[in-house]
Amino acid sequence: MGPTWPLIQRQVEFDAITASLTARSGGCGVVLTGDPGVGKTTLARFATEALPGDVKWVAGTESARSIPLGVFAHLVGASTSRDPVAFLSAARQALLDNGHSRDLVVGVDDAHLLDQLSATFLHQLALDRAVHIVATVRNGEAVPDAITSLWKDGHLLRLELAPFSRDQSIELIESVLDGPLEGLSADMIWEASGGNALFVRHLVEGALEAGTLRRSGGVWQLRGRAAITSELASLLEHRIDQIPIDVLQALQLLTFCEPLDLDVLGQLAGEDAVEEAERRGLVRIVEDGHRLDVRYTHPLFGEVIRRRVGRAAGRRLRGQLVEALSSRAIVGPANRIRLAELALDSDRSVDPELLVTAAEDAIGLTNVPLGERLARAALDETHGFEAADLLARALLWQGHATEAESLLLSFAPDSLDQVQLVRWGTSRIANLFWASGESEKADEVLAVLRERVTHPSLVPIIEGIGSVCAVFENRPEEAAAAATAILAADRVLPWAVEWAFFGGGLSLALMGQGGRVPELAARSAAVADQIDGLLRFPAGHGEILALTLTGRLDAAQRRADEYLSLASSGRYVAWGLANILVGTVELARGRFTDATQRLEQAIAALDVGDTADAISWSFPAYIALGQAYAALGRVHEAEHIITQAQARNGRHVAVFGPQLELSMAWLAAARGETSRAVDLARSAANSACTAGQFGIEAVALHLATRFSGRSTASRLAELTKTCDGDLVEIAARQAVAVEESDGCGVVSAAAEFERIGALPDAADGYAWAAIAFTRAGDRRRSIECAAAAEALSARCDHMSSPALVEAAHPLPLTSREREVGAMVAAGLSNRQIADRLVVSVRTVEGHIYRACMKLDVADRNGLAESMGTTVR
Repeated sequence: MGPTWPLIQRQVEFDAITASLTARSGGCGVVLTGDPGVGKTTLARFATEALPGDVKWVAGTESARSIPLGVFAHLVGASTSRDPVAFLSAARQALLDNGHSRDLVVGVDDAHLLDQLSATFLHQLALDRAVHIVATVRNGEAVPDAITSLWKDGHLLRLELAPFSRDQSIELIESVLDGPLEGLSADMIWEASGGNALFVRHLVEGALEAGTLRRSGGVWQLRGRAAITSELASLLEHRIDQIPIDVLQALQLLTFCEPLDLDVLGQLAGEDAVEEAERRGLVRIVEDGHRLDVRYTHPLFGEVIRRRVGRAAGRRLRGQLVEALSSRAIVGPANRIRLAELALDSDRSVDPELLVTAAEDAIGLTNVPLGERLARAALDETHGFEAADLLARALLWQGHATEAESLLLSFAPDSLDQVQLVRWGTSRIANLFWASGESEKADEVLAVLRERVTHPSLVPIIEGIGSVCAVFENRPEEAAAAATAILAADRVLPWAVEWAFFGGGLSLALMGQGGRVPELAARSAAVADQIDGLLRFPAGHGEILALTLTGRLDAAQRRADEYLSLASSGRYVAWGLANILVGTVELARGRFTDATQRLEQAIAALDVGDTADAISWSFPAYIALGQAYAALGRVHEAEHIITQAQARNGRHVAVFGPQLELSMAWLAAARGETSRAVDLARSAANSACTAGQFGIEAVALHLATRFSGRSTASRLAELTKTCDGDLVEIAARQAVAVEESDGCGVVSAAAEFERIGALPDAADGYAWAAIAFTRAGDRRRSIECAAAAEALSARCDHMSSPALVEAAHPLPLTSREREVGAMVAAGLSNRQIADRLVVSVRTVEGHIYRACMKLDVADRNGLAESMGTTVR
């Protein structure tokens, strides 16, 4: 039994239908037109069910077309008259005089299939305004003149029903699946269905049945080709069976190679067949640069046609395509990939060199599943190192680290020349360090490479990947020095540039020298098409972090969106990595709900393979997601994701230790443990300072100020001399204002945070200004600042923080009494509170006693009730 499919509201169309069916003047109804499956009948019936009067439905069919007035037979009864005029008169009398009221609504489904007499009868009813009419007509079908005149002459309103929008499709699917649908999977279903409600339904049900639509980490993901139910296939095959054989042959070729050059398809299938396919609306011709490509008008027709082609015929058709494409100049990676993939499943021989080149192309374009397939085929043909290395790289990106390591170990380093040794070593380091979490073994391989590789052009590659290892092991100064030395040289190989950008970009961002990173990013962009396409995403994390930490949030958003645009449909690893970058910016801007959804989906997309728990690429997503949950007051989810991050922590991600502590500080604040939150923020600052991560130290000190209202001004002032950008400058000015209880100064800093788009920082700033003005007895300014803080909190999806809580609910309590009161309201016992604050139970009891006295409540329950409105 399939899932239950609800009706997605189309309010505008629904209102138009009901208005037309209840109007007392003007037209007498509505006709819904649209493509098959867009939901015309469903919407029409739903609208008529809401009407108070009587509704009678008829449906046009091919079989009833041969019977005059056949579709109305059950409503008007039999007639012995052979005179059409008498027949229509009797039918009219039977319909209107048989106890039906003036408010009768006649519904006609598939009105284009009505016989001529039925169409005339409906037309006469409309002319006389005898009934209200709602009819559906399918686009692209021949329609009787009597029906078309209904809307042409203004008797019925014609309403074109468009397919669902992407958002409507997602709403429909998520309501059925009872859970969030991954954005990448939503794009795939949207593109395959075109928003057609019927197609959406059958695609989802087919994917569920085939097991290609499954839940991972609470997120529904589609992996693999679209699965089509037998019911949908039958519906589409009915149209396919009516296609002439020469047109069908053209469509069969297209299904194995879409898009296909118009000239190539015309050469293989005949120009007349292609023109007829376009005339029938089965294909469309689109411009691609200087050539014309043929595409299916609707992708699902291609899927059904593919299913109807036998294996032998499929091999023959692919062989024809290989021969035709090989006779032309093969320009660019996309054409090489297409030719190699076709050749693999054709009746023609496969060039091993083409397989190797195409596999490298596919990996470069982030299509690692296809890169894996081509590399495996190449390895089967050649048994050579190049194919094995490509296969290992494709495997490690997909989390299959064990197989990748086994494959690379099958080659002895002594048997390799220096170029091969560099490829072997860097692939092993990447696999061990970032896919397996075995940084010690990776360092051993790095040492071997440093000892054996001596060629001047190859050494920078080794030092480049060494800089990445160094920064991940929390040695950013060492990493930055190595990377900048590599990039200072004039002639550096692309892999050396990219590894140096990865290590140098991240280390400089963390060190507070983010202003230097855009120059490195420009060097990386120049070689982006010569390295593994997926590497640009984790390497780009440093660039996004640099822009964020320097307060250039608009620029960070633009660059993150550009990275996301590189993640093509179906490339789930690239999509997941790119969304970590976008989520990082959304977190800084206070778009916490968007960030949580995006990061949840990114983690689910990357949680694959045999070493998923050790993958380093996704570690920053766990940290950011924990912070976003905490900012929204979603304590249990924050606890869960931060616990997962702690379990994945280790030497291979040591650089993120201070940021993990900051996420834990946010969690403590969400629990109401303000003093612990401040301690964790200060601890993160100390850890960052010790490692030379001065940019992160500044963030941590600023967070400690935001949580406690206690100044970190002196150290932040020192950091302004070494850290780039506006963010630390504004934070330092705010810290001074907080230290001096200068409400106006805090407001000025908050306004600056708001100007650069750091809305969470601005919200807390206005909150502390409100608190400062309250203490100074300036009620008017306190109210104004509290209102500004609340407005910004709302723009940040109603984020919560200690400052926002205190500004919104000022109480005559010390910070410790407020903290204890919040824990009481959260249901903690005195012993639990004492354990969390690392104090005695007697001390906790003293705080509770004094808080009760100040709030004039009798006991612990009264305190909990008073504090309950100030915590989530």
